[in-house]
Amino acid sequence: MDSRPPRIWIGLTLTLALGLSSCSSLFGTKPTPTPLASTAVPVLPTATAPAMAVTVNGQGITVAEYTAELARYKSAQQALHKNVSEADAGKTVLEDLIAQVLLEQGAKAAGYEISDSALQSRLEALASQLGGTDKLLQWESTHGYSAASFRTDLKRSIDAAWMRDKITQAVPTTADQVHVQQILLYNANSAQNVLQQLQGGADFNSLAAQYDPNARGDLGWFPRGYLLDPQVEQAAFSLQVGQISNVIQTDVGYDIIKVLERDPQHPLSPDAYLAMQEQALQNWVAQHRAQAAIVLAPQ
Repeated sequence: MDSRPPRIWIGLTLTLALGLSSCSSLFGTKPTPTPLASTAVPVLPTATAPAMAVTVNGQGITVAEYTAELARYKSAQQALHKNVSEADAGKTVLEDLIAQVLLEQGAKAAGYEISDSALQSRLEALASQLGGTDKLLQWESTHGYSAASFRTDLKRSIDAAWMRDKITQAVPTTADQVHVQQILLYNANSAQNVLQQLQGGADFNSLAAQYDPNARGDLGWFPRGYLLDPQVEQAAFSLQVGQISNVIQTDVGYDIIKVLERDPQHPLSPDAYLAMQEQALQNWVAQHRAQAAIVLAPQ
């Protein structure tokens, strides 16, 4: 919230201070005229609005906020010994800030917004955890925050997290899934040879065991959107139970798969459920970003 008094009250204060002698006119006594220059209220300069890095549906992220967040991100990457280019770091931070604002706006549209008292309680709890208000202020300073910017960032994060949880908790715990076994090879000729053996009646499980003695090529159950390789996933969901695919070239080699089972309401594994939640969140952000009025600062 802007702590500056409204401009109309600034003007009124200066009028009273500079024009006190003219108040007698209110009580019927005509004052002695004075030169206009000595009684005129000076025109106040218009406060300069903070520069915006981006606005999302009219809600702005200032350049100062963006710059501070970029510095924090780069520092975190350095701590992880990761090299990130300036352009990639800037894009990642900007997209994350846009997503946060969209989620915050989604929370407000859904009827949630953390109250000032609840936000203050969060701040006091953080201060207590760190060992007092001075420690919190020191932490904020170390991480590029002022007390005001940290409060703003914390509020946005809490509101966005509420919306994130609302989206992810709506993901069902079951989904249409297939149980797949694969034979993965790293040579095109070898893959074609194995495919010919399978087409000639060779046992898929026996061949899979030759190339993967431990797991026998068992990929387990998975839903759409779970595998990193879309070609394998697309093939898996296009086959009938018991069918074998042609050779599928992927980034890691040459795959031949067989669908062992299919269940339209199979329980998601914890890892698959987490992946589906992440996908739901990404889809929500992408949809709302496409519909939002987003204005980037000129470069």
